Amino acid sequence: MAYTLKIRENGQQQEVFDPVRQKWVVMTPEERVRQVFILYLLNVKGFPLSHLSVEHAVTVNGMTQRYDLVVFDDELQPYMVVECKAPHVKLTQQVADQAARYNAVLRAPLVCVTNGVERMVFRVDFETGKVRRLEG
Repeated sequence: MAYTLKIRENGQQQEVFDPVRQKWVVMTPEERVRQVFILYLLNVKGFPLSHLSVEHAVTVNGMTQRYDLVVFDDELQPYMVVECKAPHVKLTQQVADQAARYNAVLRAPLVCVTNGVERMVFRVDFETGKVRRLEG
């Protein structure tokens, strides 16, 4: 997947334009993964920009944390929680658990973890408590 990110130099650091937050942010490896995934959701999957939310606070076990990305459905209910990691970070159970903690509050039917190289997507059934890994 090759997508065109809007990138600029700002002093000694590189920045990327985040279309969701409508601002320039520092280009870290994790941010690059998030921005490429956002472009995938917009350009390939056809989600409207208004259905994406980046780095908003959520209270998990009494602590304020910030999720990476949440995709909302047409009723503006959480549809997918996305946890982005830098490409060198292995996708482990610990990474999946981090996304699952956010999703315990958000209750989206899909959870995705990605490092830009690998992607794991899970379907969550809140009635039965079952979690199933999806292919692709």
